Amino acid sequence: MKKINNELFLIELSISDLKEYYYWKYIDPLQNAKKWNGPYIEEDAYTFNEFKENYIKNQKIYENVLSPLAIKYNNEFIGVVTAYWKDMSSRWLECGIVIYKSTEWEKGIGSQIFSEWVNYLFAKTDANRIGITTWSGNIRMMKIASKIGMIEESRIRKGRLVRGEYYDAIQMGILREEWRIS
Repeated sequence: MKKINNELFLIELSISDLKEYYYWKYIDPLQNAKKWNGPYIEEDAYTFNEFKENYIKNQKIYENVLSPLAIKYNNEFIGVVTAYWKDMSSRWLECGIVIYKSTEWEKGIGSQIFSEWVNYLFAKTDANRIGITTWSGNIRMMKIASKIGMIEESRIRKGRLVRGEYYDAIQMGILREEWRIS
């Protein structure tokens, strides 16, 4: 568990958290987070048991480093941070954050959590670089990434189709030597 402040934590997902994660990801009728978080990605549908098995099988990205982790705010599950190896040979990690509860957006929670998550990943792995992949319509994610020192490294013009409109695909990242581990 990583305590950010008295209200905000990054913590291993419990079964209860996993059920909430599944709800927000697959069942929530509004799917507000999907309007920003990879709306161009076609996701396979899973039963809860398949989702749980996949989580258990793939939860460790590196020795004792888990992904995803639950974001808890005032003891309530509000989202997840994730990471995966884009390329293990070059030690390139991709990461992300999703806050599913839209009532918690625009409070600065994302910036605090994302900074701690990247710090944790650099501290607990031998990652050479950590990056994000998003689309030009996700201004919040680009702002959070920029705020913690990530720079835009590539822009594929009109590389994403979202709700019938073309947007640029964005890659941002930060190198280990650019990050100050606290």
